[in-house]
Amino acid sequence: MKPENAIEVKNVKKRFKVYYDKGNSLKEKVLFTNRNRHEVHWVLKGISFEVKKGEAIGLIGKNGCGKSTTLKMLTKIMYPTEGSIELRGRVSSLIELGAGFHPDMSGRENIYTNASIFGLTHSEIDKRVDDIIEFSELEEFIDNPVRTYSSGMYMRLAFAVAINVDADILLIDEILAVGDVSFQEKCFEKLKEIKAKGTTIVIVSHAMSQIEMICNRCIWIEDGLIKEDGELKSVCKHYLDGMQEKRMERIQSEFDKKIQEDAKKKEEKDSQKNNKLPSFCRKDADRRGNQKIRFCDGGVFDAEGKPQIFFESGDAIHFHLEYEADVFDEGINIAINFTRDDGVYCFGSSYISGRGKEYLIAPKKRGEVDVIFNNVNLLEGRYLVDIAIQNGNAEEFDYISRALEFRIKQSNNFQNGIVNLERSWKEA
Repeated sequence: MKPENAIEVKNVKKRFKVYYDKGNSLKEKVLFTNRNRHEVHWVLKGISFEVKKGEAIGLIGKNGCGKSTTLKMLTKIMYPTEGSIELRGRVSSLIELGAGFHPDMSGRENIYTNASIFGLTHSEIDKRVDDIIEFSELEEFIDNPVRTYSSGMYMRLAFAVAINVDADILLIDEILAVGDVSFQEKCFEKLKEIKAKGTTIVIVSHAMSQIEMICNRCIWIEDGLIKEDGELKSVCKHYLDGMQEKRMERIQSEFDKKIQEDAKKKEEKDSQKNNKLPSFCRKDADRRGNQKIRFCDGGVFDAEGKPQIFFESGDAIHFHLEYEADVFDEGINIAINFTRDDGVYCFGSSYISGRGKEYLIAPKKRGEVDVIFNNVNLLEGRYLVDIAIQNGNAEEFDYISRALEFRIKQSNNFQNGIVNLERSWKEA
């Protein structure tokens, strides 16, 4: 092991047997051998990394990628199937808080028991017990059985023990939501203090803010392999971008599937009109009006005419709406409104906006209208689209709220708010 390193992980692989229906007794295992069928799942497929003394690193990745398994092998709760792990110094872990607590023992007694698990002698615990109790803020309850503690009190005591053992290596797994907000802040300040003293820290978390507060290096694990290892902000950005891209692909796939389903439904004659939603609408849309003239088809498209849901700020967005009419004795006006999904009204327009009633549309048995926005400067968010057919006096034939939706993807331009206004900066 290199003298400057606290942790060395070399080509570690870990597999688990996943049983379909495992027999619990010897009799079941002998008589019902089919219950012993299983498949082998490789959680880690060969990872290697080194952590220098005093370094704080974060392990990130989606659920099931192998983060927590890696941490448990560092604590020797489990061992690798292949490869080797070496650590130098006393190890304290915040993985299963309070795993060594006995419910019938008092908080004080459990401090001694739990701290001894971390390798402290009785005399060492005597020197630290007052600091542990003070940090936990459980002075008036410390001699009560821990079974009388709330879950928050239980976690406070366990955290206080784990961070007061003067460990050389501290391992943390998704447990920093301890107690109320003020106590969480206190825990983070203590972790920063521990880091400043030169303790090596490894954190597993889905909360990037937690990792950014403590770590200066990050390891991204994906599908049992290290995808990226490097400077914190760079790796976190790539990870978040990758997660967003996958989320957008999933949403786009669902959107494309809905388009295909709508196309099939469109072929069927809708004999029942009334307030039944057209197939192109979102499921939670709401409809009102007499539907003597009504929407029957529509969609959101990009500049090339492809059905789309995700756009960049500034992209062109094309709305195509189709209607069918039973009455033809008065002109119609078609309107469209955008509302952000938190209820903020963003924009509204209609066919005759700024032009007057002389521009009302003469209804057809089946008609089509296109609304093209060449430069939608809305900022990141999910936007819901209301559509309406009215007469010249704004009386509604058909009004469908939340009929359509589109999303503006996250921008790297560091803009905030609803709309990206044109501007120029000048240094005086």
